[in-house]
Amino acid sequence: MGLADLLAGVIFVALNAYAVLGGADFGGGVWDLLALGPRKERQRELVAEAIGPVWEANHVWLILAIVLLFTCFPPAFARLGTLLHIPLSLVLIGVVLRGSAFTFWRYGADQEQRYWGVVFAIASLMTPLLLGTTAGAIASGAVGGGGQPGGDFYDTYIAPWLTPFALSVGLFALVAFAFLAAVYLTLEARERELQEDFRRRALASGVGLFLAAGLALLLALTGAPRVRDGLIFAAWALPLHLLTAAAAITALAALWVRHWRVARVAAVMQVSLILWGWALSQYPYILPPDLSIASAAAPAATLRLLLGALVLGAVVLLPSLRYLFHVFKSSPQP
Repeated sequence: MGLADLLAGVIFVALNAYAVLGGADFGGGVWDLLALGPRKERQRELVAEAIGPVWEANHVWLILAIVLLFTCFPPAFARLGTLLHIPLSLVLIGVVLRGSAFTFWRYGADQEQRYWGVVFAIASLMTPLLLGTTAGAIASGAVGGGGQPGGDFYDTYIAPWLTPFALSVGLFALVAFAFLAAVYLTLEARERELQEDFRRRALASGVGLFLAAGLALLLALTGAPRVRDGLIFAAWALPLHLLTAAAAITALAALWVRHWRVARVAAVMQVSLILWGWALSQYPYILPPDLSIASAAAPAATLRLLLGALVLGAVVLLPSLRYLFHVFKSSPQP
């Protein structure tokens, strides 16, 4: 493994952290939109209380991944920014709109709060769907083959991501984030009734996650041949699938018997293992089928400087994030 591979791995670790932390924030917006029953307003309050202290901090992982991508792998960044300009721009709009709506929802005038709550929830649905669709387009190899615009507008800027496989990955991301949020909220809730509300949602979305993953894998048979081959024929495929299945069963079993902390750890492992299956299946390509990590890498001097900056930044960032979560997320649970 070279320096470029190491930094590509750091990018994916950052994306993994964003999925299990920031992704749960998006999932909270899903449950805000789908709040039902006599405790629906209290459900929405719990979502806001859980997200409020940390949602901005969680975006640091996405920012880190983007900065590393355009600095360490500029050809990949240029290709993604060109061919996937539409979904990525919509993701950016969704992130900004969601953040603004959350602030107005929590601190705006009473008569406007529900309106902003709806905007927050819709943006929380749109953004993970588009993020997953973008990941699906990358995995399918639709942004490979030279990746230079030159055909008509639809073929160049829409066809690469508007495919059944890419959309199925978008659906998977949405369900995965909703599942993580529901599992986390069982631990955040102080009232037994709210724990039960989100326990049922977590169980239902856990089953939905299995179905969404199955659909994506089925569509990968024709829509993402490299991912298909990796997930079926690679030496690591069977152990990975067994670990993922074990994590999924553990998460659902822990929810069933109300072991909230075990469920949270297992859910994080389940989603993370699925993400790493994607990464391993397209290695050594950063954009399959033609742009490898080595060929897209910046000069070695740049990579060495970035690695040093990462080490120095981690000295500040990681303790700060740990302290943030200790302050806001370590209160005793009933």
